[in-house]
Amino acid sequence: MIRAAVILSAALFAASTAWAETAKASGALLRGLDKVSGTPVDFKMNVGDTVELGRLRVTLGECRYPTDNPSGDAFAWLVVRDGNAEETTFEGWMIASSPALNALDHPRYDVWVLRCVTE
Repeated sequence: MIRAAVILSAALFAASTAWAETAKASGALLRGLDKVSGTPVDFKMNVGDTVELGRLRVTLGECRYPTDNPSGDAFAWLVVRDGNAEETTFEGWMIASSPALNALDHPRYDVWVLRCVTE
């Protein structure tokens, strides 16, 4: 299942970047939501960082953005693990403008990309 999601997300990223040149960013701004408490939290991450959201561990592998519109659509490669388990809950590209295309499927938490951080 995760392998299929990785293949699908890679195909989506390749198709999206075929129309626009992209550049790598130094980080990303993500939003997390605890669906039980209804509490949203925004967090800024650098590439390679891991942030804990409740019991989730979110790692940012890469963030890309259109070179002609740095504040525009972001594509972020995320790895999400539940607790201390080595098995990944999500691994793939998330697209800021279409978070439902390749979304985290977790009963308690949602995570999505807002934008890349270029400074």
